[in-house]
Amino acid sequence: MKWSLFSLLTLLTSFAAAAPSAPGWRFDLKAERSGIVALESIVVSPTLAIFFDRASDDPLQINNHSAWGALWNLETSTVTPLDVLTNSFCASGALLSNGTMASIGGDPRGFPGNPTIENGLQGIRIFEPCASPTGEGCTLFEDPATLHLLEPRWYTSAIRIFDGSLLIVGGTHVNENFYNLHPANTFEFFPRKEDTPRPSAFLERSLPANLFPRIFALPDGKVFMVANNQSIIYDIEANTERILPDIPNNVRVTNPIDGSAILLPLSPPDFVPEVLVCGGTQTDPLDPLQLSSQTPASSQCSRITLTEEGIAKGWEVEHMLEGRTMPELVHLPNGQVLITNGARSGFAAIRQVQDPIGNSNSDHAVLVPSLYTPDAPLGQRISNAGMPSSGIARVYHSSVTLTPQGNFLIAGSNPNGNTTVGPDVKFPSEFRVQTLDPPFMFVERPKILNTPEKLAFNKSVTVPISLPNTLARPGAKVQVSLMDLGFSTHAFHSSARLVFMDATISRDSKSLTFTTPPNGRVFPPGPATIFLTIDDVSSEGAWVMMGSGRAPPTLE
Repeated sequence: MKWSLFSLLTLLTSFAAAAPSAPGWRFDLKAERSGIVALESIVVSPTLAIFFDRASDDPLQINNHSAWGALWNLETSTVTPLDVLTNSFCASGALLSNGTMASIGGDPRGFPGNPTIENGLQGIRIFEPCASPTGEGCTLFEDPATLHLLEPRWYTSAIRIFDGSLLIVGGTHVNENFYNLHPANTFEFFPRKEDTPRPSAFLERSLPANLFPRIFALPDGKVFMVANNQSIIYDIEANTERILPDIPNNVRVTNPIDGSAILLPLSPPDFVPEVLVCGGTQTDPLDPLQLSSQTPASSQCSRITLTEEGIAKGWEVEHMLEGRTMPELVHLPNGQVLITNGARSGFAAIRQVQDPIGNSNSDHAVLVPSLYTPDAPLGQRISNAGMPSSGIARVYHSSVTLTPQGNFLIAGSNPNGNTTVGPDVKFPSEFRVQTLDPPFMFVERPKILNTPEKLAFNKSVTVPISLPNTLARPGAKVQVSLMDLGFSTHAFHSSARLVFMDATISRDSKSLTFTTPPNGRVFPPGPATIFLTIDDVSSEGAWVMMGSGRAPPTLE
């Protein structure tokens, strides 16, 4: 048979059209709703995440009243109410060195028709490690009379530090209207280490827009902090601060002028820390009645390397594809950073600006996420190519977290004072839950077949793996990440951490050997998730205890 050039081209074109397209990023809307507004979320086991809301009139019920806590099953996408005693509205939290989750601070108010609520300003809510994959029998523990903070704290931040305890930073003493006018300009610890809180000159200087300070445990045990447009390194052991350069161009980045921030991945051998701060607004902290829901958010991302040379150089500026207020930055196992949620204009909080949209101080929700690639050249690090639209506004009081399954759990949004829904509400109380699924969720993935329950520091560990043929090849890019999946609240993912580990795969592709971090300063002792990524295809995460699993404080 003779073929003309035209017929050959036609045949090849038809084959190309019929070829399956490569998998892309996808949003997956879950059938079941959250039942409470998931304004805070934290993964507490390989199969479970906890959601917290304000104590109000959410539809999910427990013990004949509205719930404001819930367990979300990551495998079945179903919800179970949790009984909470104190008001967890606008709290923070983290996992301790023994795997216990502690939710910290909250709101003093009750709610009409929901009589069980107790004041949450000094609240500490404890969720012990839960062996049940479905959460059956797993509950929160609270005893406000004997287990409470030293100081009332609403809009506080908490992170796990080098001894597996929590450092608790800032907040306000009352349910503020907008700015921090009754500040808790102090630090304290959980479990309690001192009888009085430590005063902070940094928090004093960064008023009035310093709620939910963005704080990160550095690999030398010190803590980087940014609030308003100011930043420091705090030495916990010496109780001293080092003032760093301000965020450039008068951009403010903490509540109610919310940007977000993240500690970029730490890599051996030196684990050099870099911090990325994105979004917020270029404004002075004016009377909120002089501010507008249409005030453009900043597109600025500022990055600093926390070495002597990097501090002397100062912040390096680049730009997102759009302005974002209330974005959230979250690690991917391969070291990229997801930028998601938020709005193109306005501010955090509820109905204080001169022209709110319903009750929302912000407008123009950003529906398409972006990816930040830390090792790409300046100006080429941020892209949304191939990223889908969520179709759901995730503005004030929304949350996002990476899951052990490898996708992102996205929920919440509620710039309203209670449950507010209806066809004419532009920014309603949002109970729909989505996952954002990376392309590797739709192809054959590496598998970590087994890991020890506990991993000691500075050890070589070998574990069995399984690789698909497509990834079992010489020269493939192999990454092994040790991750704290963090606590999502108010555009900040506290305690989120990614430490890369030196790793090799055996010649028969059946085992993986990696070296754990040298000590608990590089990765604070406590729960961790290990991902194996080959050529940007990530495994499901293996849930392990990094360190001894002892209760804090524990130096390891």
